[in-house]
Amino acid sequence: MSELAARKAAARKAAFARRKAAHAAARAGRAPAPAARLSSVLAGHRGVPLAGYMPIRTEIDPLPAMEAAAAQGPVGVPVILGAGQALAFARWEPGAAMTQGMFGAQIPERREFIDPEIVIVPLVAFDSYGNRLGYGGGFYDRTLEALRALHPVLAIGFAWDAQQGDDLPIEPTDQRLDLVVTERRVIDFR
Repeated sequence: MSELAARKAAARKAAFARRKAAHAAARAGRAPAPAARLSSVLAGHRGVPLAGYMPIRTEIDPLPAMEAAAAQGPVGVPVILGAGQALAFARWEPGAAMTQGMFGAQIPERREFIDPEIVIVPLVAFDSYGNRLGYGGGFYDRTLEALRALHPVLAIGFAWDAQQGDDLPIEPTDQRLDLVVTERRVIDFR
């Protein structure tokens, strides 16, 4: 294992522990409702094609904000097409029939793909510069790079405040976030 890979593994392990604790606190009612803050950020972009995600494990839940956005315009969720590829985004609506995709995330049974201009990005950790640490597959980095080559894209990290970390190991291929929305604040990196 390279030094960078070892640093990323250690940073992920620490961030997963912080995320798990934040998730448990939220489930116990000891944290503000995070989706309300995300909805307020998205309110200025109603009708713009948006990609969210179906939360897994201890990821912060964007579904209430996605439901509000779906009333105004198209909302998609990520579909993994294969290793080393960018994500595609299948149109999602509240109550849509879903099936299990790769890594346990739910995806729409019927796949009508959209091209988002806003991407809500799940993450393991973020730093004070807009860098993010994901699960390690590079899917969002490839996706954001490909979308940004076509048109402007607003990449919004959605995370628990506790997921902020210092000195994240970053590579040249890592795509920066424009904003991070947590249960407590909105951080603008633009």
